[in-house]
Amino acid sequence: MLRNKHAKHFEQWLEKLKRDGCRALQYRLTGDLVERLCVRHLTGPLRVIVAFHNAEHATIVLIGPHDDSDPGIDVYRHLYALAGIETPSARTRTKPPCCDEQGHPPSDDDEIIELAQRAQRLRP
Repeated sequence: MLRNKHAKHFEQWLEKLKRDGCRALQYRLTGDLVERLCVRHLTGPLRVIVAFHNAEHATIVLIGPHDDSDPGIDVYRHLYALAGIETPSARTRTKPPCCDEQGHPPSDDDEIIELAQRAQRLRP
């Protein structure tokens, strides 16, 4: 559960997501499977990772801190573990825009839907 300023930033971003779709996200991840997920930096180290089902429907896959010094809480490490993939090196990671050149979000498929469902089962 988010509290205080984190909750406020999240609520503001959620309204932007509803209004602007994939433009409310900063970039797509790099790598097999996760390349169809987009990220937004909310405040400080807090990140939200989103899967789009279509331009009007998105699912928040994970939300949490990005902290390279503590793999136990790092949101990206949790994502890669859920996806069953290796953590990409900093050299191979790129941060392409979430929306494509026509302004559409990345498409999902059964693998992304299953990944989102696995993440949801982790929630209390």
